[in-house]
Amino acid sequence: MSQSDGDVHPVVDSTAVFKDGIFKNKVLFCTGGGSGICRVMTEAVMRHGASAAIVGRNEERLKETAQELSAATRNVCLAIKADVRDPRQVQAAVKQTIERYGRIDFVINGAAGNFLAPISGLSENGFRTVIEIDTFGTYYTIKATLPYVRAAKGSYIHVSATLHYRGTPYQVHVSAAKAAVDATSAVLAVEEGPHGVRSNVIAPGPIAGTEGENRLSAKGPTRQNHWPLPMGRKGDSRDIANATVFLFSDAASFISGQILVVDGASEHLRVPMLPYPESVLDPASTKHLIKARM
Repeated sequence: MSQSDGDVHPVVDSTAVFKDGIFKNKVLFCTGGGSGICRVMTEAVMRHGASAAIVGRNEERLKETAQELSAATRNVCLAIKADVRDPRQVQAAVKQTIERYGRIDFVINGAAGNFLAPISGLSENGFRTVIEIDTFGTYYTIKATLPYVRAAKGSYIHVSATLHYRGTPYQVHVSAAKAAVDATSAVLAVEEGPHGVRSNVIAPGPIAGTEGENRLSAKGPTRQNHWPLPMGRKGDSRDIANATVFLFSDAASFISGQILVVDGASEHLRVPMLPYPESVLDPASTKHLIKARM
């Protein structure tokens, strides 16, 4: 199949597949829900009847997103400012959610940070920050929400990545963080399964138009621009949203402790994001290919 045959595998919205109202009276708690993939995941769950609380550091963006999601889905979305690196702020966000809705059925751990940097050029603070957001933030969110998810016999989805499946240059921080998230989800599934709680991971592949893809895509005509895509297209945020609806639905009631890679088989053909070995032998030679951090 040629790369121009993308219409052979079009994006399908979850509302065309799943019944209306399957999440009626349910409540979603989502970190990182103010933008990007997690915003689209939240919207999909809300379109099927759930109310939601989205958590992040950018209060203005959160409020704007909450208003837009409420209007688009005709369900309630609550914006809560909190930094997932601070367990007290996460606990306060959960308390606010419970005060508003009285329950939490679903949790999406989606808060994340990333950028391109080799080990030799990555500061200790940079490594720690990504671990704190991705790994500690996931753990703090699990701890704060677990009593309520247990009571609801609910479900967790942790947004991970595929970068740590192989050694990916310039991605040691997120590779370590997401490997820990994957392991945490597996233990959560085993420990909490007897309580009726499920835990799974979604690992997105290359998703077009997202902040992550933009930040991690090298500038200029690099090899990443010619990454073979077996399905004839890059992923769409709605592909991740559809997987989210499935994993939270009763159709996945016997699926727990799993990692669902949503990448159109592209991980099998992944190439380095930057020229290799040039980028590790002489990091300065590829600086012009790396987008500046915002």
